[in-house]
Amino acid sequence: MAPQRRGPPRIPEGSNAAERRRATSTKKDRLPREAQRTWLRIVAFGVGLALVTCLLWSSVGIDDDVAEVVARRGEVLEGRFIEVPCSEDYDGHRRFEGCTPRKCGRGVTDIVITREEAEQIRRIAEKGLSLGGSDGGASILDLHSGALSVGKHFVNLYRYFGDKIQNIFSEEDFQLYRDIRQKVQLTIAEAFGISASLLYLTKPTFFSRINSTEARTAHDEYWHAHVDKVTYGSFDYTSLLYLSDYLEDFGGGRFVFMEEGSNKTVEPRAGRVSFFTSGSENLHRVEKVLWGTRYAITIAFTCNPDHGIEDPVLT
Repeated sequence: MAPQRRGPPRIPEGSNAAERRRATSTKKDRLPREAQRTWLRIVAFGVGLALVTCLLWSSVGIDDDVAEVVARRGEVLEGRFIEVPCSEDYDGHRRFEGCTPRKCGRGVTDIVITREEAEQIRRIAEKGLSLGGSDGGASILDLHSGALSVGKHFVNLYRYFGDKIQNIFSEEDFQLYRDIRQKVQLTIAEAFGISASLLYLTKPTFFSRINSTEARTAHDEYWHAHVDKVTYGSFDYTSLLYLSDYLEDFGGGRFVFMEEGSNKTVEPRAGRVSFFTSGSENLHRVEKVLWGTRYAITIAFTCNPDHGIEDPVLT
């Protein structure tokens, strides 16, 4: 009898089914893991995007310690005034009845100086500062004393440039400056209920041009918190006239009133006048300018005629 051939050993049918089930099960397990990894990548990307957005937002001058915006760049304010208790700073100085602050606070208005006037007076600043400019980020032009930032120092522009000044400025420039100063003075007098005739212009009153250049001297470090009445004893009322626009001409550079837990900020707008009593009830600082160029005029008033200065004249 011929020998019988034996085929390969049979694998029970159930084994293939089990393998198929295991392969299917593994594939099903893999799908949730792939989906989970995809979801994690999406979440990580979203978090990264949020962080980048926050950094970009902060780069245009948003500070964590600013709790409230008193005046936004896009607003046009007829007048906004916040009264605050007066500090004792004025008690250490001679008091002038009817003028020395008894009502203290801070105000903002956009209807005293037109944007066209702000543009015209900014051109005065640009012409004057074109003669010099600080090596650091903050340059000063004082038409009263003649002080002008040049490099790391100051020069008297009237002596330094002599008769050439007549080719830089015009009498119309100085008249516009005087007219605007008077408008600011009347605004402050009305807000605080005093007679404008009791206010005297005082020093330093000056143009400022600030950009993001690194500070070279202490004069360039404009961002430190300070009290005007402490820094300049003659100051009773301080004002700033802004000549450029926050987030259009520059980033950062907002004006911040320092208050524990609730700082208040003013966003510059060309033609906007911000004013306040000069004591420590209005401790303040300016944010660092991060890009672009910020122009403004600081105009200060005193109640003491001995500390008064005259309007500048083109001689």
